[in-house]
Amino acid sequence: MAKPNYSFAKRQKELAKKKKKEEKRKRKLAKKVETPEAENDTTEQDPDEES
Repeated sequence: MAKPNYSFAKRQKELAKKKKKEEKRKRKLAKKVETPEAENDTTEQDPDEES
């Protein structure tokens, strides 16, 4: 019977964790980018336009 390759299992677990963390970081970054743009579009006025 072959013995388990613990280092391979550990490496796969680390890669999965790293991938999940990267995806979470990208989601947060995308959310962060969308939110300020939406707020700026509604509050922005033309400098030529006088109130």
